[in-house]
Parts: sequence; structure tokens; C-alpha cells
Amino acid sequence: MHRMFRFGKILPSAPRAMLIFLGAAAVAGLLTLRPTRVTAKQEAPAPPGPSDAALLDGFRHVEVASVSDALERLTGQKMYMTHRMRPIFPTRFAGRAITVLLKKETNHDPGALNGMLQAIDSGAPNSVYVMVVEDGADIAGMGGLMGTAMSARNFSGAVIDGGVRDTAYLQKIAFPVYALGVVPSTSVGHYRFAGANLPVTCDGVAVNPGDIVAADSDGVVVVPARVAAEVLKLAADMDFSEHSMYAHIERLKSIEEAVKKFGRL
Repeated sequence: MHRMFRFGKILPSAPRAMLIFLGAAAVAGLLTLRPTRVTAKQEAPAPPGPSDAALLDGFRHVEVASVSDALERLTGQKMYMTHRMRPIFPTRFAGRAITVLLKKETNHDPGALNGMLQAIDSGAPNSVYVMVVEDGADIAGMGGLMGTAMSARNFSGAVIDGGVRDTAYLQKIAFPVYALGVVPSTSVGHYRFAGANLPVTCDGVAVNPGDIVAADSDGVVVVPARVAAEVLKLAADMDFSEHSMYAHIERLKSIEEAVKKFGRL
């Protein structure tokens, strides 16, 4: 006997039929599902940059001249210090800048320069002490005592926009310093500490705390922290090209042919 709909009511067998119908519909829906595909291009994570130790070690093994050229090519900036900034002995180093500024002021304050000492005592290994002595070409910004403290804390070196003294002792302990000259004078009573780890201009070059300062027999260059890895890579490539050119020039007895081949001068 057939069961049917009667005036909108379902006869007793209808609930089971409805359940079967709904179940079949659900199964059909599941069968049509497909795993979601990501159609947008997914960028691979950027490879990690070199560690700070590896970065500094890299700058210690490339020529400062190549670093200067790489900076100018990548940033359009000249970030090298002038011919006046010279070492007290032949050396090579690289490290992160700690900046210190001294302002000219005649005073009788025994604490006027305490801040420059605190900057040393709070400095980390591989730091470069970058001091600007206002109008201080004939004023020693540092000497043997400060150099001993920096050496004990494993600083990489110091760059003084001013003078340096006690050079015999600094050479004895092999602590590298670049300065505008060697003078016997003192900053005590003539200058006041004006700040540490602030932006300064050292021998015409902008230096920010944490920038990389690299030095060798050709001079001193400052690498802004934000472009350091890129600059190092290009400088290393330039070094490789230039060093490869020497044998080529000797063999061909022609610098023109070498420049054509390597594109480096």
C-alpha cells in the first residue's frame, strides 16, 4: 500500500525517507569538497643575514677602499674620512660605533668629563670609540689610560676627531687609534662631556651609534648599519675582482686589457 503526502502532513514512513534523503545529500556534498589550494604566490622566507660576529669579521678582511667604493655605488654617499685621520701605527680593524661628543668649555668641574669615561665602561666588545672634540685638532681626546680601559674591554679601536697622546704606551699595548694628530695637551678643564651614543659628525662623516667603522692603512670608512650586509657583499666582490687583476696585468703588461676584462679600477 502506497504512503503519500496528505494535506501537507507526512505519513508515518516519511521521516525515514527524509533522513535517507538528507543523508545522501550530505554525502554528496562531502564528495564534492576539494582541498583548498593556495593560488597566491607564497614568498619563501628571506634567508637569515650574517651574524654580527660574521659581519664584523667580513669587514676586517676586505679593503677599506673597496668598502668606500661599494658604499658610494649603493648609496651615492662618500662615507670615508679625510687624509687627516691617520693611525698611530699600521693597523686594521672593524667594529660597532660608540659615539662621544665633547664641547669646548673652560671649567673647574672635576666631573665635566665623567660621561666619556662611563661610555667606555659600558661599551661592549668589538666597539669602536668614536669621539668628536669640538674644534679640537690640538686637544688630546684620549691617551694611555682611556686606551688601556678600551683594550681591557676588547674594543676594536678608537677614532678621534681631535688629537691623541701617550702614543708610545698605546703602541706598547697595541691598541689602535686614528686621530687628527699627536699632541701633548689635555681636555681637562677645557671641555665638557655633551653626550654619548648620539649622532655625530666625525671628520666630516655622519656616524650613528651601531654603525660599522672599518679602518686600515688607507683610512677610515663608516658603514650605516642598515646597509652593512649589502655593502660587505659588494666590497668582497670588488676585492676579488681587483686581486684577480694583478696577475692579469703582469701577464699581459696592460692595465687597459685588465680593466676591460674585470670592469674594476
